[in-house]
Amino acid sequence: MECKRYEQREYLRKVFGAAFYKKVQKWKKKKMKTKIDDKSGFCYGVVSAISKADELIAEGKRVYSLGDIVHNDLEVARLAANGVSTIDHAALQQLVPTPDTTVLIRAHGEPKSTYATLRERGLDFVDATCPVVAKLKKLTIEADRQMNEVGGTVLILGKKGHAEVVGLNGQIEDRAKVVEKIEDLEGVDFSRPIFLLSQ
Repeated sequence: MECKRYEQREYLRKVFGAAFYKKVQKWKKKKMKTKIDDKSGFCYGVVSAISKADELIAEGKRVYSLGDIVHNDLEVARLAANGVSTIDHAALQQLVPTPDTTVLIRAHGEPKSTYATLRERGLDFVDATCPVVAKLKKLTIEADRQMNEVGGTVLILGKKGHAEVVGLNGQIEDRAKVVEKIEDLEGVDFSRPIFLLSQ
């Protein structure tokens, strides 16, 4: 049992930072019960991306994350304090390749065009795309192939503009229709085959 508690303490420190961990300790002293579900926390892909960023920083690299690694301000701030810079695609175009510069592709993945840009510009990069997202990218390509053969449509159910949706649709040059709300289904020919993917 003590081992599990130790793991939880270390998890809190790593994911939420020392400041948050100290607050939890104060709450406990006030007899407030704090329970952390053993299934809580970031998904595997995000934890892996964070670990890769930490490893690169430890190696002395200047790390540029293409977008926030995680939708968590505390963790993004911790990474920034350790040296991870968050950039967008416009800043990527201005980034000068150096031996110690590494661009991190976060767990959400990126469209094919981003990989092409990185290679064309000679930028070193680490692809931290979540394995689940990588599998979905391959499925998106296969869905597009199948629907092209039969005159069908690929639909991606998800948030327009979200990095994961942009990355998926970017695998097929944005030929899928992104559906965020019911109105987005206007113009879809339901008499033809549909391949539905979800973010």
